[in-house]
Amino acid sequence: MDQYARTELLFGSEAMEKLRASRIAVFGIGGVGGYAVEALARSGVGTLDLIDDDRICLTNLNRQILATRQTVGKYKVDAAEKRIYEIDPSICINTYKCFYMPDTADQFDFSQYDYIIDAIDTVTGKLEIIKHAKALNIPVISSMGAGNKLDQTAFRVADIYETKVCPLAKVMRHELRKLGVKSLKVVYSEEKPIRPIEDKEISCRSHCICPPGTTRKCTVRRDIPGSNAFVPSVVGLIIAGEVIKDITKI
Repeated sequence: MDQYARTELLFGSEAMEKLRASRIAVFGIGGVGGYAVEALARSGVGTLDLIDDDRICLTNLNRQILATRQTVGKYKVDAAEKRIYEIDPSICINTYKCFYMPDTADQFDFSQYDYIIDAIDTVTGKLEIIKHAKALNIPVISSMGAGNKLDQTAFRVADIYETKVCPLAKVMRHELRKLGVKSLKVVYSEEKPIRPIEDKEISCRSHCICPPGTTRKCTVRRDIPGSNAFVPSVVGLIIAGEVIKDITKI
């Protein structure tokens, strides 16, 4: 009995073969990207490229599937690789301890990917990913803002130019127009962001607990968003579902 038998009952054998032959790159293995990777692995995708330079932090335990007491301090891509192999040891996994930005873009050959997931939260990096994917006509899906949200039912799949409410989507629309990008599939929320409570007793700015060696600490961010267990996970699963449906044409 094949471990994907229940999936094949819905997708069919041809779709399963397409998934097994696919190579998908996931940029950002956090609250959104971690759940996307989980669903892709459990759906039978043959090759996964995981890109993230971050380590798992104690504050990730509230929402990130890779975060446990045993994985705190480990690189997210290493924790993801171990977990995926426990799900299916035949999946080919390539890990990159790298923060994708214009100065690291030359480390990646996008032409080898069948699909690209953008689950990072830096506008400059997102634009670089999208620009290179579009130049090669590689399908790409991008996650908009998932922080400071409480309504998991408010997320939508749409073209970037059809989005509303989401502040990150507004910035992305403006920048993508300047790049001449005419379309982009995104997952975004129509819920107005909540302003995080300003409490120094629980703030990372006052009590930084980032693991040793963390290069991009929360303390240097302009804003530290609040998050929870049920919003980023939904976004990641929606993204994975879109990727799987696009690849298999189901």
